[in-house]
Amino acid sequence: MRENEIVINAVMKCLVIGCLFALSAGPGLAREYRIGTVNAVRVLQQSPQTEVANKRIQEEFAEREAKIIADQQRLQSMEARLEKDQAVLSPTELQKLERDILSGRRDLKRDQDEYREDLSIRRNEELSRMQEIIVEAIQRVARDGKYDLVLSDGVVYAGQEMDISDQVLELLKKNQGKAAR
Repeated sequence: MRENEIVINAVMKCLVIGCLFALSAGPGLAREYRIGTVNAVRVLQQSPQTEVANKRIQEEFAEREAKIIADQQRLQSMEARLEKDQAVLSPTELQKLERDILSGRRDLKRDQDEYREDLSIRRNEELSRMQEIIVEAIQRVARDGKYDLVLSDGVVYAGQEMDISDQVLELLKKNQGKAAR
């Protein structure tokens, strides 16, 4: 136990001496660091590439969405017919209509689930691609601006003069055609 205390004391003395030496080294050895922050969520939301990607996804899924809406309306009209004509339909017609409604509900639910799943997968693909584009833009702004360190998530506070989000957005706007593919 005594040996551990001696080692710890020696290490602590070395750390203190090292810190004192570093502080007393003077301005000749000191270096100013250029630090920036970026709000990656804001950049993602406001970038023109995100808008293009969202439109592309919307166009890609528009036909399926229209089919689901049409199926919903068809099912609603069948349910309204069942409720309205239930008393006058023959047992066979009533049974067939009920089966058609039940089958329609199952098909609609399956189509909606597949649509949501496919849409989610597609959005995640685009999000991943957008994140790569944004990271490249942040790195380019940092290199061009000679930043030593750029922080993003986890920053509790940073002054406006440190925020390079607008510069990243400008670069993304300038490169919109190149990354929109």
